[in-house]
Amino acid sequence: MGFTSFVGRVFFASIFILSAWQMFNEFGVDGGPAAKELTPKLDLAKKHISSQLHVNLPDIEVRQLAATAIALKGLGAILFVFGHGFGAFLLFVYLLVSTPLLYDFYNYGPKEPQYSVLLSDFLQCVAQCGALIFFWGMKNSIPKRQLKKKVTKPKAA
Repeated sequence: MGFTSFVGRVFFASIFILSAWQMFNEFGVDGGPAAKELTPKLDLAKKHISSQLHVNLPDIEVRQLAATAIALKGLGAILFVFGHGFGAFLLFVYLLVSTPLLYDFYNYGPKEPQYSVLLSDFLQCVAQCGALIFFWGMKNSIPKRQLKKKVTKPKAA
């Protein structure tokens, strides 16, 4: 059971590890293609949130956001492979923040071609969040190995 669990974690984490590695290789001075794709979506989200909350949000450096995404995915996936719950938490935080920004199907109508592609990618990330929550719950439900107290026997006289 332990080996199959490890292999499953490796397969699951490979999605994030390979993605972080690709983003790291393409990062460059301006943040790479990930930052270029994220810029208009982040601006649209900031505009929408500030109009709903009636506050001005501070400017967010997209290059730093891309670097944070690389760090969350890379570190979280490596920790997840070794079975640490904190790794699952880091991956969950990454998915929680990035999924609504990257897969903004709600900005399109159901008849537009982008809608179905973005919706399916969004739902895939939601399923990954569910898998991380399941892992976290299973990790916390297994009791830690309880140390047996040494029972002292009375000496016979």
